[in-house]
Amino acid sequence: MSSVFIMENYEINLVTKVSVIFIIIIIFIGVTFIYFIRSKINKIIRDLDYIADNAINNQNFVTGYKEDKLSSLENKMFKYVSITKSNKETIEEERNKVKSLVSDISHQTKTPISNILLYSQLILENNKLDNYSKEILEDINGQAERLNFLIQALIKMSRLESNIIQTAIKNNSIQELILKSVQKVYKNAEDKEISIIYNCNKELIACFDIKWTTEALVNIIENSIKYTNRGGSISIDIISYEMFKRIDIKDNGIGIDENEINNIFKRFYRCKNAKTYDGVGIGLYLSREIISMQGGYIKVSSQIDKGTTMSIYLPS
Repeated sequence: MSSVFIMENYEINLVTKVSVIFIIIIIFIGVTFIYFIRSKINKIIRDLDYIADNAINNQNFVTGYKEDKLSSLENKMFKYVSITKSNKETIEEERNKVKSLVSDISHQTKTPISNILLYSQLILENNKLDNYSKEILEDINGQAERLNFLIQALIKMSRLESNIIQTAIKNNSIQELILKSVQKVYKNAEDKEISIIYNCNKELIACFDIKWTTEALVNIIENSIKYTNRGGSISIDIISYEMFKRIDIKDNGIGIDENEINNIFKRFYRCKNAKTYDGVGIGLYLSREIISMQGGYIKVSSQIDKGTTMSIYLPS
């Protein structure tokens, strides 16, 4: 009986030892397999990195790869980078052509328009002119100013769309931005007896280009002045958020129809109730482009005959 028990105990120990050895072998094979796969993956990643570097540096194909797929990938990568570089060079060349054309247009039109304005003003100073001649000269003067404004607006629009304009985006004072913008439009507001009230904490800052953002705000405030009746008012308020600073420009002018709000930032678009006012429909388009290229955006709320609020969001 005891011999049988010893025999069974021996068999159990043998099975246990065999099982342990088998498990150890399986674990060893698993670890070895994982190590092999990991080494293989690391080698492929190094090869891909090497291929990418060669393609970026415009170097010729590297020989010595045994993997057909890697050689094929290397070839495709080299072609892709070459095409991308060629396209980039073409775009840069076209951009330089546009830049040169815009500069030529600006230079060629500036002098004749300035001369027209100057000569018409000089002639208007002549007291011997009859009323009919004065009316014609005043009309010439007004049309020349409008033409000058349109050309300058088109030049700015072309520069924006061609990415020629380089912005110096950094932390700037919002109070300085508001003051500079109001100073540029104050004369127009004064002529229409429109009051501009603004409230701004001098410590508030946001991330924007002071020159071009001033341009954007001036366009918006000028629109508010244009479409607000004599004796009206414009208020400018700043609201601070964690990610943005919001500048609300609110007027009590003619307002915008709800169906047209989505269209007012399109090039040359003019609202139905704004047809009798001077303008070409570029100002708001330029403002949106300037704000957008700095990571901001503009929202509009308006009611007919009650006024409009333009909210400019600038990154904090």
